[in-house]
Amino acid sequence: MNSLLRLGSYVCQSVQIAGCGLQQVRTKYADWRMIRDVKRRKCVSEHAKERLRVNSLRKNDILPIELREVADAEIAAFPRDSSLVRVRERCALTSRPRGVVHKYRLSRIVWRHLADYNKLSGVQRAMW
Repeated sequence: MNSLLRLGSYVCQSVQIAGCGLQQVRTKYADWRMIRDVKRRKCVSEHAKERLRVNSLRKNDILPIELREVADAEIAAFPRDSSLVRVRERCALTSRPRGVVHKYRLSRIVWRHLADYNKLSGVQRAMW
């Protein structure tokens, strides 16, 4: 009996060591790409006002070239992810990057599936 208890405790310890005692964490994001995109969106919103100010200095033709070069250096000092170009529209359910219906934030595949089963308000399949 005592040996069975020791064996059971050994098995429990080995499972904890193998898994490092961590369980899978569920989040509201579909995968790691969506998490990365959310971080980029947050970075864009943090630096938006400063980037707009510096970009307007950079693109102003009336200002001297030296001042515009300083603005170029300031833009280069911002984080890469603070640029709006790096943000990608993704499906909210599957994180699919292409074929996203903008109004619903769903990919065309998910959108059509939900429309087939009357899960989207105001959407009706065409029948003739």
